[in-house]
Amino acid sequence: MVSDIVENPSSLSPSPSPVATGAPRLLDLVRERLRLKHYSVRTEKAYLGWIRRYIIHHGRRHPANMGRREVEAFLTSLAVERDVSAATQGQALSAILFLYREVLEQPLPWLDEVTRAKRPARLPSVLLRAEVQRLIAAADDPLNLIVSLLH
Repeated sequence: MVSDIVENPSSLSPSPSPVATGAPRLLDLVRERLRLKHYSVRTEKAYLGWIRRYIIHHGRRHPANMGRREVEAFLTSLAVERDVSAATQGQALSAILFLYREVLEQPLPWLDEVTRAKRPARLPSVLLRAEVQRLIAAADDPLNLIVSLLH
């Protein structure tokens, strides 16, 4: 065993990094593909940020070695632990789908186990006809004309 190390000293060194071998890094590949498809600079920055957070969330594992479970776990953690909005979670999902579909060329099956962030309830901002009439009637003379015109 010691003779193997002496005869082959490279067996002690760790595997070469992508930089040392000249292979492009993953985020550089993502950036290149985003630019090739003419995505905006802001989208590029956002997607790279989400992909970086996804990788860090899973202990810096390469996304090619991860799949559906890891994507679902990350997106669910955004909604449950970080309490992000539905739009933010959707942007993270878009970034990860771009990574897998466009860069790694690995289709992801439908992600139905993801806990989705809740969308805020939208209340209508329209008054009923009777409410508008009461509002105008309650306003004094110079104001009721203004309120009528605004309505």
